[in-house]
Amino acid sequence: MNSLGFLVSTVFDLYIMVVLIRIWLQWARADFYNPFSQFVVKATQPIVAPLRRMIPPIGGFDLATLIFAYVLSIGKFLTLQLALNGGIVFSPDFLWIGALSLLKAAGGLLFWILLLRAILSWVSQGRNPIEFVMHQLTEPLTAPIRRVIPAMGGLDLSVLVLFLGLQFANFLMGDLIGPVWFQL
Repeated sequence: MNSLGFLVSTVFDLYIMVVLIRIWLQWARADFYNPFSQFVVKATQPIVAPLRRMIPPIGGFDLATLIFAYVLSIGKFLTLQLALNGGIVFSPDFLWIGALSLLKAAGGLLFWILLLRAILSWVSQGRNPIEFVMHQLTEPLTAPIRRVIPAMGGLDLSVLVLFLGLQFANFLMGDLIGPVWFQL
């Protein structure tokens, strides 16, 4: 049953990341016509569009998409329980676990986007449309760090500082919440 749990968890995690990228693209005001942005919108539009009609945005923030990501996080654990135990017993703990899982997915997404941006900067030299979107997504986070720690010898250390901050936050959450954080 580990293989089924892995498959269910991976499929949910990947789609949750796509939904979170949609929120992030809107927040960063990234290029909507970029092929990567178009993929994200088309992959989430069938469910998000009807939700946006029912749940209005708050101050320009897409609350409907965030709620959808939260429901997906809860659905992940319900589906895992069904697949592994053969039945569903809903517990109020799933509401907290879903929120924590969503928070951890957002941190994981930030890690992968930063890593992809770093690798693409070595390979594509700024000519890749995906690299352009990765730059648009991460620039609001790296620019303040770059003001404090300038590039040294042509190396931009802001991404490394963000990696260290993410790792610190991950371990801090593990200390505060306990071992369940690392199992999410």
